[in-house]
Amino acid sequence: MAGLFQSPDKVCDDPTCPFHGSIRVRGRILKGVVISDKMQRTVTVRVDYVKYDQKYKRYEKRFSKIKAHNPPCINAKVGDIVYIGETRPISKTVHFVVCQIERQKS
Repeated sequence: MAGLFQSPDKVCDDPTCPFHGSIRVRGRILKGVVISDKMQRTVTVRVDYVKYDQKYKRYEKRFSKIKAHNPPCINAKVGDIVYIGETRPISKTVHFVVCQIERQKS
């Protein structure tokens, strides 16, 4: 993962941080928009995708809401466009971690 994303400038002591902790990113890497940051160190990310409709032979837009761990060194906020990477299960609903902020909301 060191080659995919830039390490953040801030340093944290979070054990579930992909840069400063012991957790490893493997599997899918997705891009989405943060729609909620009300939980402690967890954000909800909306990931848009298209699905082919066999009956009408065209594509339709869909989205998924994925919960991801938000390390203190990255600290994504609502409206930020982020990359999230799949990890081992961190909790019952969290299986992704925020790896990088592509664009911050102005």
